[in-house]
Amino acid sequence: MKITEVKVYPVWVGHRNQCLVKVETDEGIHGWGEAGVSGRELAVAGAVNHYGAFLVGRDPMQRGALWQEMYRSQYFEGGRILTGAISAIDMALHDIAGKALGVPVYELLGGKHRDFVPCFATTGARTYEKLLENVNLLLENNWNVIRVGAAQGPITEKGARYDDRTLYEPRASIGVTADWMERIREAVGPAPVLGVEYHHRLSVAEAASFCQRMPTGTLDFLEEPIRDETPEAYATLRQMTGVPFAVGEEFASKWQFLPYIERGLTNFIRLDVCNVGGLTESKKVAGWAEAHYIDLMPHNPLGPVCTAATVHLAAAVPNFAWMEVRISPTERSEYPSAEIFPLQHKLEGSRFPVPNTPGLGVEVNEEYLKAQSFKYWEAPHLHRMDGSYTNW
Repeated sequence: MKITEVKVYPVWVGHRNQCLVKVETDEGIHGWGEAGVSGRELAVAGAVNHYGAFLVGRDPMQRGALWQEMYRSQYFEGGRILTGAISAIDMALHDIAGKALGVPVYELLGGKHRDFVPCFATTGARTYEKLLENVNLLLENNWNVIRVGAAQGPITEKGARYDDRTLYEPRASIGVTADWMERIREAVGPAPVLGVEYHHRLSVAEAASFCQRMPTGTLDFLEEPIRDETPEAYATLRQMTGVPFAVGEEFASKWQFLPYIERGLTNFIRLDVCNVGGLTESKKVAGWAEAHYIDLMPHNPLGPVCTAATVHLAAAVPNFAWMEVRISPTERSEYPSAEIFPLQHKLEGSRFPVPNTPGLGVEVNEEYLKAQSFKYWEAPHLHRMDGSYTNW
């Protein structure tokens, strides 16, 4: 079997752009993959085209060797754009291998450890009352692991409310969010798992202050409180709070995970199969984390192809906590339609059953993709009250 074509579709799918990759073979078997790096899909598509130029004619079953060749085939190896492209191709190659052998992809990764993959829900609100309503709605529907988006910080320096969603003041946010989370914990009791996502918007001092404002046991995890370029900053923050950290959704290789795993700087691995290098690299990170008693908590905000690959990864590793999914009673608008993805994994309550279909178990309406175009989209460019820019 030989690769005959590598196609890339950076197109508007439903409510956002997705960078989908199709690898075709001379035996009529094809595979689908998806790249991360949201908002910069055209850059990733360019990298996919570079790799596709030398992958045609190659054996798609040699996934590990092809991964090494893609990673090592340029002097400037690595980086999120290149590994985003490698991720999508690697995912598609696993899909092909599973279909060719007539087995689910998790069988290629060592076989399944579980029959279903537990997920967590995400919610947020502009007021405490609405947030409590959303949390209770999730609990009523058996979503017992809940991530809350941090408050934007609804108070200006003059004490007035604001509605500018591009305005973000960290200090205003941490006071409100800490108060709300303490009250939420009191309302729901000790059983539900509660976490807060800060999307790396805080400094070390702000993150420490946030954690110290809440009683011990309020939060089960704090996700991405600060930027990740400097592990030493996380080491400092680790000394200032006992709240477990969930870090790694932006990491583009096992090497980026190295200090966070080896130095105990994270307690949950927020690995993204579409960013880190596909299933080949994900399995290596998972094994490394297992050796340090750290569970995976995969980042999965993209589409059904990413979801399918993440389900197979989750099935094939022993050290797994919960998988992100952006569909729940509070986020239904995030899910792409069956028109675009006629075969996709179906959520049952708050978990995905582990499938037994060959490959990834997802198919894409390619004709639909061909009829779409790319639409430039930018993540919010957040600013502070003094006019300076801050992290999204």
